[in-house]
Amino acid sequence: MAQVYRDDLGIPHIRATDAGDLAEAQGEVTARDRGWQIEVDRLRASGRLSELIGEAGTTWDVFARRARLDDTARRAFAGLDPETRDFVQRHTVGVRRGMADAGRKATEFASLDALFGDAVALTPWDDHDPLGVLHVAHALFSTFPIVLWRQHVAQTLGDDWVEVLAGYGDETVPTSGSNAWALHGSRTASGLPLLAGDPHRIFELPGVYQQIRLACDEFDVVGLAFPGVPGVPHFGHAGHVAWGVTNAIAHAVDVFRERLRVVPGGYEALGPDGWTAADVERSVVRVRGGADVEVEAIETERGTVVTDLHEVGDELVGWSVRMPARADADLGARTLLTLLRARTADDVIDAFSTWVDPVNRVLAADREGEVRSATVGRVPHREPGARRLPLDGASTSPVPDAPAPPRAVVHDIAVDANERPASTDIDLGWAYPSPHRARRIRELLDTTRPRTAAEFVPVWGDTESGSARALLRLLPAGDLPPEAARVRDELAAWGGRMDAACAAAGLFGAWRTALVRRVAAHPVLAPLHTPHGCGAVFTPWLGATAQVAAALPRLLAHPALRDDVATLIVGALEDAATAGTWGETHRLLPLHVLVDVPGAADPGADLGVALSGDGDAVRCTGSTPGVTDRSWRGSVARWAWDLADRDKSLWSVPFGASGDPASHHFADQLAAWADVRPTPVVTDWARLRHDDPTGAP
Repeated sequence: MAQVYRDDLGIPHIRATDAGDLAEAQGEVTARDRGWQIEVDRLRASGRLSELIGEAGTTWDVFARRARLDDTARRAFAGLDPETRDFVQRHTVGVRRGMADAGRKATEFASLDALFGDAVALTPWDDHDPLGVLHVAHALFSTFPIVLWRQHVAQTLGDDWVEVLAGYGDETVPTSGSNAWALHGSRTASGLPLLAGDPHRIFELPGVYQQIRLACDEFDVVGLAFPGVPGVPHFGHAGHVAWGVTNAIAHAVDVFRERLRVVPGGYEALGPDGWTAADVERSVVRVRGGADVEVEAIETERGTVVTDLHEVGDELVGWSVRMPARADADLGARTLLTLLRARTADDVIDAFSTWVDPVNRVLAADREGEVRSATVGRVPHREPGARRLPLDGASTSPVPDAPAPPRAVVHDIAVDANERPASTDIDLGWAYPSPHRARRIRELLDTTRPRTAAEFVPVWGDTESGSARALLRLLPAGDLPPEAARVRDELAAWGGRMDAACAAAGLFGAWRTALVRRVAAHPVLAPLHTPHGCGAVFTPWLGATAQVAAALPRLLAHPALRDDVATLIVGALEDAATAGTWGETHRLLPLHVLVDVPGAADPGADLGVALSGDGDAVRCTGSTPGVTDRSWRGSVARWAWDLADRDKSLWSVPFGASGDPASHHFADQLAAWADVRPTPVVTDWARLRHDDPTGAP
């Protein structure tokens, strides 16, 4: 049995005797608080979401089965060392108890039963399910969907366009991101380091990160957990040491063009050694209220075929991915417990030496004043040019992992914001997001000289848009139609800050949207709109309009569009003339699973608050210009760890500690998060209130 306490925000603080009891208690408390969320993620991992939510889940389920996410989690669990296996297993025991006690009563389950007119019985969690949840959190978090996008560009427009439409640019695209920075003690008021940052992901509801405290005789850690996964693998403060991560945008997953042929009983795939049998698993996705879907999951010697297949002559062609987690039967779970036991910055980096995917940049600091930076995870050892497009499976074999880059000692400041790194040792990708956020954070740290965690608020809250700089340079001079001239003049006088109440920011957003739409409709780019044929799960990455937004300045400079640029820009200025403030259209778009279920009530329908920021601002509130101004991706947490005094640390999330829409703590942090007012971390047990203990019969 473990003791559970809550602070004023309902955040759970759990105290147990040892790591095993703590893992079990964490599982139980999470199931109580977020039973719906973790059950959805567990069903996602096993490709069974459609059994719960109907046809809205089939796109994901087909991908999950093709990628063999559940089988990978089972293999990874079987390969764990005994101590880590027990840690994960004890977490599952707690989840089972919490789901039986409270999690199964989540209102979403009942609402779906009423909607479909039947009842779906929840099955107990399997021991490997926490690793499945961990896998789901990262399965599409690597750069391989962008590699598929670049293949689509090469196939439809030609290879010369790949650099133009590289998949990253001056606006956000649906991929990974984050900010993090470290200040050496020589920069702080206490003389000890400060770490801070904010991870950027989809605004899932309930939130993707759970604020939690895990304490036992061995360690006492506050941090951000993935609900359904033991420990705090990304962001934590253990009193004597703290850490945080950002995505390294590394090419961790090779993509192969697969040539297949049908043979009795299955398929053969063409590889460097000729035609060899592919492994085929056939299964049926059971769809609640709809027709079942048959799935063939094909795996070649290179990887799992995750796309649709297409006939080319007498053969079939598809694309396989070699995920490190599957190739090595390892999801990096050994990091989970080792990280909680870390006592120094070097211990943290050592713990991450067993991390697998995605490749992350880690910042760690300790009470001895040491600060470390490291890039962790597994990357195939290939030349940079081999990361540009899919590899030819007929002539290319998998390669070993690249050696781990050395850790670095930080003597002043360190900033990570997914930019292309200056050091070739850790330049493990091909294309990177705009460097604006990294440059801007450094500039703010140098000019504002923050010395405490509380003084980081202007950094988190900065709304200067990097994409605005590039686009405003394109404003035409001279005579224009009256409305176009008015919009131009207001934009020319604007400071480039995407504040919700700002009318000029609203004009810029409207102009950018109109420009994206006009450019996307240009005849030269018409082939981009050809169906990509990879499968619906990849459409967020392979949508032509969204990718035009990501590459807008480069496209407007391209010779094929140059003669039409003036007309496109002026027409977009006229389109934007009636725009209101930025916050009128740039509002939060929480994404609850029930949004996609026809007839289901959306628990986030009333949470669409106006937001300052932009996709390329430090205050990341990303939308998809040309598609929607609603912000569906951005800072899903903010954290600052003070090594001198943990109670001076700060944290916040967009919604709340509870996954229950009826709970006061479902979205009670939203207003403070939107205003960038993070809350101090509370660690004094006397200031917490008792909750029901775990393990009770």
